[in-house]
Amino acid sequence: MYSIKSFFIASSLIIGATSFAQDNLVNSLKINASENSKAAFQFTDVVNIENTSIKNQGSSGTCWSYSANSFLESEMIRMGKKPIELSQIFSARNAYVEKGRNYVRMHGAVTLGDGGAFHDVMNMYKKYGAVPQSMYTGLNYGTDKNKFAEMGALTEAFLKAVVTNPNGELTPNWEKAYAAIIDSYLGQTPKSFDYNGKKYTPESFAKEVVGINADDYVEISSLQEYPYYSKFVLMVPDNWAFDQVYNVPANELTDIIDNALKTGYTVAWGGDVSEKTFSWKNGVAYVPEKKVEDMTAEEKADLFKGPKNEMKVTDEARQKAFDNYTTTDDHGMHIVGISKDQNGKEYYIVKNSWGATNDYKGYLYMTKEFVKYKTTDIMLHKNAIPSAIAKKLKV
Repeated sequence: MYSIKSFFIASSLIIGATSFAQDNLVNSLKINASENSKAAFQFTDVVNIENTSIKNQGSSGTCWSYSANSFLESEMIRMGKKPIELSQIFSARNAYVEKGRNYVRMHGAVTLGDGGAFHDVMNMYKKYGAVPQSMYTGLNYGTDKNKFAEMGALTEAFLKAVVTNPNGELTPNWEKAYAAIIDSYLGQTPKSFDYNGKKYTPESFAKEVVGINADDYVEISSLQEYPYYSKFVLMVPDNWAFDQVYNVPANELTDIIDNALKTGYTVAWGGDVSEKTFSWKNGVAYVPEKKVEDMTAEEKADLFKGPKNEMKVTDEARQKAFDNYTTTDDHGMHIVGISKDQNGKEYYIVKNSWGATNDYKGYLYMTKEFVKYKTTDIMLHKNAIPSAIAKKLKV
């Protein structure tokens, strides 16, 4: 018999990889900083689209859900609706259930952890609906912020036990038991709830209040190994659903983002933030002309003391960085505007989900070269794509 004691011993040996990876990422970025960086960069907004308040994903790998739900909140504003803080953990909880089913169906040969992708939020929205954050916080065990490592260790150990198939065939009960573990940490999702004096289900709330058509949104990436203006499966660990993205040249990534922002649409952004020239504390990210490892001590100390010249990113450089793991799917954020520095160079204004803990109270400024180089994918409304590119993509 697989006892509760042996289950907990097994689970204690497994690290909740995504939660710890996120914490380790945030902690590692603390060294990418300099004093008085804010005084050395003088930003002037060109476009700044209305968005909701800064959130904190806590100790969880749920950036994909926080950024995609922030994006949906801005879409509601764009559509003339009153913005509502949507439950990020409602999306995540439902994705975890689906991810577990996929893991068992694939005999354990896919990624677990609490990471995910923007399409997970859209897929869960279509299948399960949406709820206000006030109706489902996911804080079910006394914490005031997400802390998912223990839950992740338990669910991973449980699913690994399932795929060993100790009965010789799977029972219909494992899914209930798996969901019960998740719900014991996050709480059961509401079947119905009252909001502003009216009763809703998650499905009716999504349809009547949020009012977004999930089929209107597309994901776009840029990899030289696939034909441009076609779709491919983005081969990153957190794409557990194997959804496809559209492919465009690197320069068109920023053309698309520019067009979106200048016509009132925001953009969900996923990419690599582990670079030495990404400073969360200082709120600046760029691509230096010289590799950091080739810099002198003085040059390294000067990294965030004002604007610097940048490398010109090519499609070849993007592909090489993706192939050699120097561009990975670290993090998801929300692009909400464009700003210029004192030299006239444009940066994207990016909303993060690590709380208002940096120089810009939860936002940062990311250069276009950084976005060309370090993006894994973006998500936006299909009408935000420039018409010439949309025609090539057939969207």
